[in-house]
Amino acid sequence: MITVSGDGATADGAPGTDATPRARGEWARHWRYPGLPGLDLLRARYVRHSFPRHAHDGYVVCAVTSGIEEVGLRQGSIRAGHGGIVMINPEVAHTARAGAPEGWTYATLYPSSGIVAEIADETTALRGTAGFTETVAQDPRLARMITDVHRAAEAGNALAADSLLRLTVARLLRRYGGPLPARTPRSAGARNAARARAVLEERMTDPPSLEQLAHDLGTSPFALLRAFKAAYGMPPHAWLTDARVRRARALLEAGHAPADTAVAVGFTDQPHLNRHFTRIVGVPPGAYRRERAA
Repeated sequence: MITVSGDGATADGAPGTDATPRARGEWARHWRYPGLPGLDLLRARYVRHSFPRHAHDGYVVCAVTSGIEEVGLRQGSIRAGHGGIVMINPEVAHTARAGAPEGWTYATLYPSSGIVAEIADETTALRGTAGFTETVAQDPRLARMITDVHRAAEAGNALAADSLLRLTVARLLRRYGGPLPARTPRSAGARNAARARAVLEERMTDPPSLEQLAHDLGTSPFALLRAFKAAYGMPPHAWLTDARVRRARALLEAGHAPADTAVAVGFTDQPHLNRHFTRIVGVPPGAYRRERAA
């Protein structure tokens, strides 16, 4: 296990007035600033909340400002405390939870693949798809730069926020970056996993059983289960839940009501969507939609 120790410092700033109130002293704000297209921001304090295994279309870069965050990856768990940063590449399955009784407070940037590629092309000599070769580092200066992006966005300072974002990502790539391996499926199992994923994407509201899916692909249920988990870091049913939440985010951003969104992505009803959405995204779908509308 790689560990970054925390010192339990107080949060780097109080939650804004738009932060979603949560039980037990938890709070979170997941939003977008119009001056930074292609970037989502999350600032939160979690104590009891834990994120189930999930992945992101783009990158995740977070700075822990108090407490300890524990992130579960395929190769094991990492911990980051005050002044620590966590870096996760697209489509890397992971979990997150508190690594200490007091929980953790952090500021997170979710830059799109396009933004990172643009910055990498302009500021590094990396070839291919740029990403992070390290997942955790103790880097207080870069951690402050990440929180400074949030402060500039919250102040409505587009020039400062955009400048700080680009400087932060460029420095992260120079210190902890490298080319990511190609994701071309080579083995029969990997090809079956990719085909299964395509079926689940197409049939999100009416997915087949594992047995039927394996039969249609000419393999066995256990072989498909192993291959899918090896390819995507989680079994098909967990991947499908995550995919439904991703699609729900897009519909909510387009202005759809949570109840309609729930049915459209295959959840039973709005409470079913609320439960999974809040666990994976960190805020309820109604709060997520209101931030985008604002």
